[in-house]
Amino acid sequence: MQTVSDIKRPASRSSSGASMGWVAPAKVIVFIAALYPLARIVLLGVTNGLGANPIEFITRSTGLWTLVYLCITLAITPARRLTGVNALLRFRRMLGLYAFFFAALHFTTYLWFDKWFSVTEILKDIGKRPFITVGFAAFLLLIPLAVTSPKAMVKKLGRRWQTLHKAIYLIATLAILHFWWMKAGKHDLILPKIYGAIVVVLLGWRLLVWLKGRYARPRA
Repeated sequence: MQTVSDIKRPASRSSSGASMGWVAPAKVIVFIAALYPLARIVLLGVTNGLGANPIEFITRSTGLWTLVYLCITLAITPARRLTGVNALLRFRRMLGLYAFFFAALHFTTYLWFDKWFSVTEILKDIGKRPFITVGFAAFLLLIPLAVTSPKAMVKKLGRRWQTLHKAIYLIATLAILHFWWMKAGKHDLILPKIYGAIVVVLLGWRLLVWLKGRYARPRA
């Protein structure tokens, strides 16, 4: 899963050849490191370290890491532009898919262990609790982005791919709302404020770049 900003920009020649030799091993390291949250949950589960409410712990942990990987994915484009390291784009799809992976674990934990696949209970939750509604909407929007992440789908969809993957901005907003409303009921808004500020900065940066490009074209 990727964001839209740099899909049209191929890596520069200066980033090719021997200078790109670090990318493959770095991707392996990032891939393994990104599994840390899952490994931690498994380890704590085996050692009875999930606390008095294991389901709540797993749900909270997978949801938080979904948001973390969404933020990292959104941060790659600004990082590439600020550093000039085009190779950073090669990590974006993998990290975006990790966001979907943990979102799927988050949703599965809720669906299976919390509601035991009870459609009636789930529909009641969606109707009564807004944070469930927006969280469910964000997960549904993530599915087509994950499915269309392969390069073959990028070529097949063409410009429609770019339009589809702009949904990542809405997904990030819905994820923050989901997190905020969930924590508001517990009067614990420290983390939602932190992640909310991060998402505002990342989306605000994109808006400024878009506005700058839009007003620069008529002058050119």
